[in-house]
Order: sequence, then structure tokens, then C-alpha cells
Amino acid sequence: MSQATDAYVQKNQDRFLEELKTFLRIPSISTLPENQPDIERAAAFVAEGLKTAGMENVEIIPTGRHPLVYADWLHAPGKPTVLCYGHYDVQPADPIELWDSPPFEPTIRNGNLYARGAVDDKGQMYMHVKAIEALFAVHGRLPVNVKFLVEGEEEVGGASISKYVAANPAKLKADVALVSDTALYAPGIPTLCIGLRGLVYT
Repeated sequence: MSQATDAYVQKNQDRFLEELKTFLRIPSISTLPENQPDIERAAAFVAEGLKTAGMENVEIIPTGRHPLVYADWLHAPGKPTVLCYGHYDVQPADPIELWDSPPFEPTIRNGNLYARGAVDDKGQMYMHVKAIEALFAVHGRLPVNVKFLVEGEEEVGGASISKYVAANPAKLKADVALVSDTALYAPGIPTLCIGLRGLVYT
């Protein structure tokens, strides 16, 4: 990160944090039908964040269940294309009595932010959006081509995104996929995960 980009992030970190808190307050629980309006709100929040950051062709894509959010910026000829993946849905917060603070009221304790979805995966996914914003604000462009695909069914198996990926290979073509829905080896140690296990739909 350039010094200018780092300075932009430092200058705007309080705003970034408040935006993330707003996002975390949305109880976008993908397993519960009664939370469908919250799922829709979360998808709209992500789409608006991508537009504000500077991404183009932002779409909320209906599916048979929860919507996908797509965006791209493809103005770096000869450069690689990075596909950023994330999800805006969360697990139920039960059992509520085991929480030290309300799960959908973000709380900072000892320098850590606590809320349902803070680390799975709203926090990491929104970090990508804010990184894009910072690069646009400082440099007016991105160093590579970027696509986003964000889903609302990761916590229930991701069937809709699987179908969408299979049906749209050209649209989603990329040189590398960036997924920040993993774990750190230890606090303060950057970790690069190069493989995941999970469900494969065929």
C-alpha cells in the first residue's frame, strides 16, 4: 500500500468503522425465512457500497433464494483480473444468552469489534470494498481489473452462486480469486490460504 493510500485509510478509518457497524446491525440470517427482508437490505448495502467506492456495472441479481451482488471495473488493459468473493449472510446468533453483548449491536471491547458476522464474513468482505475506495480516491483508478461476486447463501450451502458461476463463465473469468473468509495462523501474522475444502455442486 502506498503512503498516500495508507494516509487515506487512516484519515477515514472512523467512517469505515461506522459503516461496518451499520452493516453488522443488519441481521441477514440466511437460514430463517423471517429474515428475508434483512437479506435484501444487506444485498442493497453491499451494492451501494460498491457503487460509492467506484465500481461499475453494479447489479443485484435475483436468484431462487437470496440475491447475488456483482460489480466490476475493467479498465486496466494487459493487467490481471482479480475476482473478489465474499458473503453477506450470517449464522443465527443462538444461544443468545452466551453473548456478552447483543449480536447485532456491534460492540468494541479491548480493541476488538464483536458482532455476528464481524469475522464471517462481513468484516473481511467490506475491507475489500474500502480498499477499492481508497485506491480510487488516491490514484483515480485500480492497478488491476477487478470483479466482485458477493452471495447471501454461504451459510446454507451456496447453491445459487454455484448455478450462477456455471452459467456465466465469460462474465466471471479471472486470473485469480481473492477470498478473505478464512483464518489467521495467529494474531498479527498475515496468512495466505491457498486451498479450501467444502461443498461442490455438479
